[in-house]
Amino acid sequence: MLKQQLNLKLSQKLSPQQIQLMKLIQLPTLAFEQRVKQELEDNPALEGGKEETDNYEDEFKNDDYEDNDSEVIETDSDIDVDEYLSDDEIPDYRTQANNYSSDDDEKSIPYASGTSFSQHLKNQLQTFRLDEQEKEIAEFLVGSVDESGYIRRATADIVDDLAFTQNVYTDVETVEKVFHIVHRLDPAGVGARDLQECLLIQLKRKEANPDQELAIEIIEKGFEQFSKKHYSKLLAKFDITEDQLRDAIDEIAHLNPKPGGSYAGNNKIVEQVIPDFTIRIKDGELELTLNGRNAPTMHVSREYSNMLKGYKETNEKSKKQKEAVMFIKQKLDAAKWFIEAIKQRQETLFVTMNAIMHHQYDYFLSGDERDLKPMILKDIADTIDMDVSTVSRVANSKYVDTPYGTKLIKEFFSESMTNDQGEEVSTLEIKKILQMTIEDENKKKPLTDEKLAKVLKEKGYPIARRTVAKYREQLDIPVARLRKEI
Repeated sequence: MLKQQLNLKLSQKLSPQQIQLMKLIQLPTLAFEQRVKQELEDNPALEGGKEETDNYEDEFKNDDYEDNDSEVIETDSDIDVDEYLSDDEIPDYRTQANNYSSDDDEKSIPYASGTSFSQHLKNQLQTFRLDEQEKEIAEFLVGSVDESGYIRRATADIVDDLAFTQNVYTDVETVEKVFHIVHRLDPAGVGARDLQECLLIQLKRKEANPDQELAIEIIEKGFEQFSKKHYSKLLAKFDITEDQLRDAIDEIAHLNPKPGGSYAGNNKIVEQVIPDFTIRIKDGELELTLNGRNAPTMHVSREYSNMLKGYKETNEKSKKQKEAVMFIKQKLDAAKWFIEAIKQRQETLFVTMNAIMHHQYDYFLSGDERDLKPMILKDIADTIDMDVSTVSRVANSKYVDTPYGTKLIKEFFSESMTNDQGEEVSTLEIKKILQMTIEDENKKKPLTDEKLAKVLKEKGYPIARRTVAKYREQLDIPVARLRKEI
């Protein structure tokens, strides 16, 4: 049986402009610049740089984000040419974003050229007298060295790979012989297959002395006890005094566990962090600025406006002309939406960071993590009257340059807990107290998690042992046994 009925339903959908704005907000400065560049390439109606005209005054400056008197330009599907040509209703400055000074021009980051780590090792092979097969094996081994300086592969697997990929047929004994040659390369320890071998290579290169000889013996015969810091077992096994063991451990501590990282000529490109905001202390007050690279100068193409003007003045309008005008209209709409989205992005970023700065005012003045207050996304969202997801997009991918270093904004957010005086304190404050407690402990008898919980309770932070263990792991601090020193 067919039945017809009328239903009323209220639904909420995001407009293309809103989706575009949310995507722009979550982009950090460098990615945002790439997005602007892409839009300029894709949309011929959008142009970068300041438009050459005297018909307007640019009223949007880098320090005026709190004042938003811009309006969103809405259009319908009809071809209303006057909507795009009227200078009375929509002044030129409404379709532009010109918000930074010439001092904020994009700066390119130069990268120094140099010899790669692998090539540096291959160059050293020229100083050894090797036959053709040994040279091929040595170059293959050098090519297998990872960034840390290790060859993390079994010798038998290397023999198989030489046969299949290099057409070099050899045996384990020959490869082991070439391994000893690779181990003579600089930096010391390169080509080792594990940490134990890496430390032994470095120790055997050092000048012979009693501490060095004992250190070699410990690494060769007591590496497991040494790595687990079972010092009492080492004292009994080698029949030595605490002073002798301490000197041998000091000898080992000066070795490099990652020899590949010590190569100064490595030209690996390091990721650059570009702060989105800057906070400075001026006359005892905090001053927040938005990176000028987030405020590109853009305007709608004057040529496209002239095309519409020509279409308006034409008496006979053909089908092809109408199709062309529809294309122009779409590109102008996209250009205006993008410029408006950029301006809204600037305001959203500034307002959100401004609220965060004032919430953590004491911290930004002192730089002491103990001054950080409990803060969750909803606290800032309620302050600026925006959605939690918007604050999350700003916090998760943006950096702020402070007098105490460049920080990821999400690091300022933390849960709260109540101390013994009934006050709400940040978990970041507790972690800082925990870290300082561990730094001040007697390293001969490090505090267990249970004892740490007791110390924190005495300081006014009643937290459980399992919570201490969780915070300690988050701080990347090992258990008490591995913090022990002799």
